[in-house]
Amino acid sequence: MPNEIRLAFEHPSARADATAPDGPLDRISVRDHVIEVEIGAFQAERGITQRIAFNVVVEVRPLTGTLDDDVDRILSYDRVTDAIAAELAAERLNLLETLAERIAERILLEPQAVRTFVRIEKLDRGPGALGVEIVRSVEDLKTKPIAHHPSTTPHPHVVFLTNSAIRSPNLARWLDQLEARKEPVILCVGHADTPSPKTGHRMTQRRVDLLALEQNAWMLAGRDDRCVVVGSRTELDWAMKNGQISVWAPSKIVLDAVDGPKSGPDDPVALAAWFAGHMEASDLLLIGVAPPANPPVPVLIQDIAQSGL
Repeated sequence: MPNEIRLAFEHPSARADATAPDGPLDRISVRDHVIEVEIGAFQAERGITQRIAFNVVVEVRPLTGTLDDDVDRILSYDRVTDAIAAELAAERLNLLETLAERIAERILLEPQAVRTFVRIEKLDRGPGALGVEIVRSVEDLKTKPIAHHPSTTPHPHVVFLTNSAIRSPNLARWLDQLEARKEPVILCVGHADTPSPKTGHRMTQRRVDLLALEQNAWMLAGRDDRCVVVGSRTELDWAMKNGQISVWAPSKIVLDAVDGPKSGPDDPVALAAWFAGHMEASDLLLIGVAPPANPPVPVLIQDIAQSGL
């Protein structure tokens, strides 16, 4: 079989390697991602779902500096599957070609992305897989208008818990109520009742105070297995889309923020308000504490009795 024909039927990762314009780039891939969806131009394809397989390779710019084993510094696999899910949810489509174009365009809006191969195949329309494959680069985006792609990240309900709330025997029942909400939930906590060590130096004290907040987050996680301590934006995005109740561990996001909070970890309520704005939260619920000045999102206030804790 001639090499060109063989490559035409290879996995997109092999084609990416063979057709790299200036030598191979780093690549991430999602293989054999199968979803049942209604799609197709024929009448027989309307009103039913069929299995669609997605194979996607994204060539990315190498990172400058050290990676530091930091998930927030890479283009994660979730961004690829999110692009697929977002375009499938946008509207019913007739053509795989249209779907592939839209997925490729959304992926190439990611800062690291350089080129992407998108192969989509129908698995139930014949004896074999019937599909299309496209190759698009960031250069292609410069020659066409870029469609608006709304963010697929949900807007969480951020809740600040006092230590009284954490210790309450009714905590599990209240978490049941939060789980019943349609929006994702992220919990924030203050400092434990035991004072944190004092370093006598502003920057080191900031680190100690952030770690003290995280210690209290782990205390909350120990009260109920549904509370999962999460520190990176990538993990938070995944948790919100998968119905997990997260407890925010603030060190990473606070220290990495370009436009960080004006208040330090010694004011955990103000820090929670900043975090709610950073996450584009729908609102911030404060239980048993007064609101900070000029919060960036709507604030709801309850006392312990009102909350049922």
